[in-house]
Amino acid sequence: MKVFALVMRVAVISLIISLLARAAETPNIAFTFSTIHLKGEMATQVVGVNNAGVMVGTWVDSGGVIHGLMLKSGKATTIEDPKGVVTYCKGVNLSGDIVGYYQDSSGVIHGFLRRGGKFSDVGPAGATSSVAFGINDKGNIAGFFVDAKNVAHGFVRKGKEYQQLDVPGARLTEAVGINNAGLVTVQTENEHANHIDGAIYDGRTYTMIDVPGSISSYPQGIDSAGDVVFSWTDAAGNFHGALRVVGGTFYKFDDPKGTRGTDAEGINDHRLVVGLFLTSRNGLAEGFKAVYK
Repeated sequence: MKVFALVMRVAVISLIISLLARAAETPNIAFTFSTIHLKGEMATQVVGVNNAGVMVGTWVDSGGVIHGLMLKSGKATTIEDPKGVVTYCKGVNLSGDIVGYYQDSSGVIHGFLRRGGKFSDVGPAGATSSVAFGINDKGNIAGFFVDAKNVAHGFVRKGKEYQQLDVPGARLTEAVGINNAGLVTVQTENEHANHIDGAIYDGRTYTMIDVPGSISSYPQGIDSAGDVVFSWTDAAGNFHGALRVVGGTFYKFDDPKGTRGTDAEGINDHRLVVGLFLTSRNGLAEGFKAVYK
């Protein structure tokens, strides 16, 4: 019995040492935040960023109207689909191609691609509405569409061809980000839950990736290495940001100014994350960029 107790004690000590060693090997990540706000506007929001640091999102004018936005080298450009009454920019690649969605005069949502200053609709035939969320440097687009039965399906568009994405057992699937290797971030809801789960799709398999301790997890942008930026909700319904690095380690974060929540959405290959934070000032979200190291 004494021998057994000694063996168990050694095993426990070895396990503790192993866990401490693993913790020591996991580096801490520090985020440095900057607020993005266009002077004189009600709100400025950034949700996508490319490897040149060009950001896209929206800005809200004094009348409360939402406009698409591109920020390049400190210069702001309004992006508006000519067929839309409201335009939202969601993603941008290294070539400057922008994807997003617009709402037409009938209230219907359509995905769009802006390439070379020209707009074209994005969405498979038969869709009643669509959204384009992400675009990689190859021009492949991730998004989702709603069919005639009012069911949401993810898609990846390569050239003019659409691949439909549906997580097995889910009642909705939305593809959000896509990196240069073709990995796709997916948001899904199953038939027996009222929360959102995250996944990565590699072209064949869906791998679930939820932020530990979250009620809902919303994977957003994904960089070339496969690191994923998240928005997630806690038990009180508050939004926070998180970064999942390759290997599965999660780092949770909040913009210090985001007293009512942080929504992380975009990431590039140079450790730059963009998103939104919410304060009690006017109920409108503001943009942020955060460098981490």
